[in-house]
Amino acid sequence: MRADLLLDDVEGLDEALAAVDGFDAVLIGGLLRPQPAQAGGLSGLAGAVAGTPLASRVAEAAEKTSAGGGDEGHFVALAAARTALLGSVHDALVARVDEVTGRPAVDAVAASVGSGEERPGNLLVAARGWLCDLARSGWQGIDHDLVGGAAPIVSAMLPDPALRRLATLLDGFAAELAACCPGAALERVPVRRWADLWARALLLTLPGAVSTPAVEPVSGRLLPLGIDVQEHATAVQAQVHGVFEPVDGGGSRLVRASVSAPKPDPVVGAGLWQLLRPHMSLLAAVGEGRAVELDGMPLTAEGDLLWDDARARAGGPADAFTTARVALPAATAFAVSPLDRHPARIAVPVLVEGYGVSNTDDADDADDVAGGSDAADTVVLDVAGCRLRVDTGRIPAAGPLTGEAVASSGACLGLLRWDAGEFLLQPLAVERTVRKKAVAVHAGAWAGGTTDKAGVRAEKAATDAVTVLRERAGKLLRK
Repeated sequence: MRADLLLDDVEGLDEALAAVDGFDAVLIGGLLRPQPAQAGGLSGLAGAVAGTPLASRVAEAAEKTSAGGGDEGHFVALAAARTALLGSVHDALVARVDEVTGRPAVDAVAASVGSGEERPGNLLVAARGWLCDLARSGWQGIDHDLVGGAAPIVSAMLPDPALRRLATLLDGFAAELAACCPGAALERVPVRRWADLWARALLLTLPGAVSTPAVEPVSGRLLPLGIDVQEHATAVQAQVHGVFEPVDGGGSRLVRASVSAPKPDPVVGAGLWQLLRPHMSLLAAVGEGRAVELDGMPLTAEGDLLWDDARARAGGPADAFTTARVALPAATAFAVSPLDRHPARIAVPVLVEGYGVSNTDDADDADDVAGGSDAADTVVLDVAGCRLRVDTGRIPAAGPLTGEAVASSGACLGLLRWDAGEFLLQPLAVERTVRKKAVAVHAGAWAGGTTDKAGVRAEKAATDAVTVLRERAGKLLRK
């Protein structure tokens, strides 16, 4: 791993992000009557895509919008330019990660297929109109009446599986905006996040944008590396990263397999695994350190296994660190679909060894390493002179892995991410020396069940909470 390359500047990165930030700042005040200062953000976006196929349309959109005459077509062009710029940032960062890891680069774009059915155009037009009204008002101009306009659109979309992706995005976006109304009273606006959601949703309203990745059945062996747990107030997802070795002897590939479930508020920590264990073969394999034999498992062109327990069976022992040392260096990633090319999506499995560890405890050092973040919880790995910050905030409470375990480790298997202008390492597992013996600690060690005292207590508390909720739900249904 060429960790020193993580510190080198990426050509054009700062300029692309500056153009995106300039446009995002325009959305704060809105596109209805842009002020002279906002016109610079629009022209900057147009200038950033000059020389590309988008150039003429975006230049016209920027000019019309600066004059207060922007329409839906112009807003779509601006959203496309912003998405293309962030896509170029994604590609540049992924290319740098390929250099760091020495793995083969992927040049192709993931293929997608349409649903084969005509989607109700009126719903897409209605959604596009609502999103354009948001852009005209700006984040400081939102109110409950404007935000509430999404509710009937979402309700009409949800019954259609092909529109559910867009409906879910609109629903969550509207809920965030509603919680911040009125916009005029906002002290802090999540500028990049709301612009991301707005641009993505707007492009998904275009005909043909709502498509699904091409899928093919595959057979072979899955060697799990670790679990990334993503928790929301009402849902939880466990995403397993691993190396897939095809039965036909083809090259190994980096894949993901995700399982998710609705989540009641009282269920937290290790109790989350109870909600996910209907997919027992996958979680048990990770928890027990075993491979999984796949037979005809659907695999998308983006590297996602559409998990079906009927097509999986337990394999032999497969230590994650052995997989990382032997199979991971030769595994090739899948391509990413155009709308998913965003820096926030980067999550590349890597193994880091032979590092020193420091807990940053003074403000000057924290500014240098972590961009001024809270130094108290900062763990930094010194990898061949490169200081790589550990994203301890992403370590789930549903397992035995902690920041302290990372700080006392000698090897770390994790996901290389990019956030706020720097590369970060999200730990999935670490190796520590205990009594002169290497001991592995995994974030997903409790996925298939545990005898650990802390894990048993957490699961018991979750069981009690779920039992009470089911009893209450049963009483309500009987009424």
